[in-house]
Amino acid sequence: MNRKYRFLSYSILFVVLSCGAQVKQQPIPRVDQMPDVPAHFEIIDYNKLALDFDRTVYDFNAKGEFWPLVWVDNSQKNSKQDVVGIYTAIGDVRQGPNHNKGMFHEALATMGATLGASLVGIDKTKSDGRNYVAMLKNYYNSETGWNIMMNNTCPEVALLGGGYGRDWWYDVYPNLLFYAIYDQYPNEPEYEKMARTIADKFYEADKILAGNYDYSYFDYGKMTPMKNNICAQPDASAGHAWVLYAAYKKFGDKKYLDGAISALNALQAQKTNPTYELLMPFGAALAARINAEQGKNFDVNKMLHWTFDGTPICREGWGVLVGNWNGYDISGIVGSTVDRGGYGFLMNTYDMAWPLIPMVRYDQSYANAIGKWMLNAANASKFFYPEHMPDEHESIPEEASVGKGVIAYEGIIKKSNMKKYEHVPAPVAQGDGPLWVENQNPPESQLSVYGSGHVGIFGSIIKKTGVDGILRLDLNATDFFADKSYPSYLFYNPFNEPKSFSVTVDEGNKVDFYDTVSGTFIAKSVSKSQEITLKAKNSAVIVMVPSGAKITHSGSKMLVNGIVVDYHATAKNK
Repeated sequence: MNRKYRFLSYSILFVVLSCGAQVKQQPIPRVDQMPDVPAHFEIIDYNKLALDFDRTVYDFNAKGEFWPLVWVDNSQKNSKQDVVGIYTAIGDVRQGPNHNKGMFHEALATMGATLGASLVGIDKTKSDGRNYVAMLKNYYNSETGWNIMMNNTCPEVALLGGGYGRDWWYDVYPNLLFYAIYDQYPNEPEYEKMARTIADKFYEADKILAGNYDYSYFDYGKMTPMKNNICAQPDASAGHAWVLYAAYKKFGDKKYLDGAISALNALQAQKTNPTYELLMPFGAALAARINAEQGKNFDVNKMLHWTFDGTPICREGWGVLVGNWNGYDISGIVGSTVDRGGYGFLMNTYDMAWPLIPMVRYDQSYANAIGKWMLNAANASKFFYPEHMPDEHESIPEEASVGKGVIAYEGIIKKSNMKKYEHVPAPVAQGDGPLWVENQNPPESQLSVYGSGHVGIFGSIIKKTGVDGILRLDLNATDFFADKSYPSYLFYNPFNEPKSFSVTVDEGNKVDFYDTVSGTFIAKSVSKSQEITLKAKNSAVIVMVPSGAKITHSGSKMLVNGIVVDYHATAKNK
């Protein structure tokens, strides 16, 4: 491209992106408190990290203390097959082939690692000669009569660790993970039957609950809501709703749509913030999607504020952290905003991107806020990894190399909750592993295998552009059970001045760039790359549609060749 044409091209684009009929952006107050460009800024290669995690962790011949991190459980619970277990944390004395009959392993770890690898292109049905996708059927607790995916394969090991049949989010979340994996492997034998049964269980449970989710958990065997010493978790309704809507999109049975809407109504009716662990962002994102696809009017703003602002009463302070601790911006990570000044967790941070990034496809009015949050979260998440956190801010810098560059600390806390590390200045990279089995779990159990396995979520979403600080976020990567769509990306400019960068397209395609934020086509007949300019603190949601394709409208929707590209098209496009 000659210099004159190049200048003209992106000058015109700058005018379009600055002056088009912009969709009014809705703020998320917690995100407004985050820095525009965080200190110690660097976005690591999460895609490569996900590939390295899979290659390193799934090595049955790995050498070194505490390795290998995988073993074969031949108890064949729920399914006549062996299952490969993964340590929850390095050196956890409860786990491995020689402890608890090899049966103690968690779906959060195995399903998370399977999903993460799949999202970055690894086929886990034929990885080192094993079908890791099929193995997940062992978590489908048919022998107990619950007939849903659970965090363990059996009650014999349930009281050893993460909640099982007593802590609602632990019983619901594995089913979201399962459905996401089912989306990736729709032809895996028995998955369809399990998916339908899970959806039926959640549908019937929602009918029984009749809008009242104020319980500690639900017994899916007896189909009875239960209370115990764990506080009520009404945001389980978000998990029910997400699974039911996925089932509706997969199977087309309207009862699942009705159930999803019923569960979302129960969530929205809460008088105070019901956030407990990590289900709330799924409710917020689903509300935006159902509004767009089904013409409903759920209060997305309310649910997003609940997700971020750290105001729940039961799980006090749970939300998204904001802060600069001794010069390190930790804003964007997810966890407790109040525990010893703040305690964020890696898995929760990775997993929040799963629903919130594709949400922008369905409601582009949050493009700025989600783009800014993701920039902060992507920057801060590197500090969980020993390779990117200075030694003086780690609890065990001398031992951390045992993670072989792919295992991160479980959390980042302002002041350690362990006396041994109270001298470490904030931010402190550490983990709770030694507290799970006191005086037995080694210091290395602060390194979180379960959280690190979810890295593929970030790895599938995040790519850099030619401008440090402007990311290319893939809105389709984790949009499971979605209708057919075109490549769609969120770009956010956090700077105080316009920035120009090149956007590439797949070789062999000729596409037009439609921006759902400005409601305009910003480039036509792009075959390789196109330079665009974003004004200061502004976003673009670029959908790459076939060049010259037929444009139609249906209500508020704009379609290209019959595929929705904008759910909230402005009158200017008609």
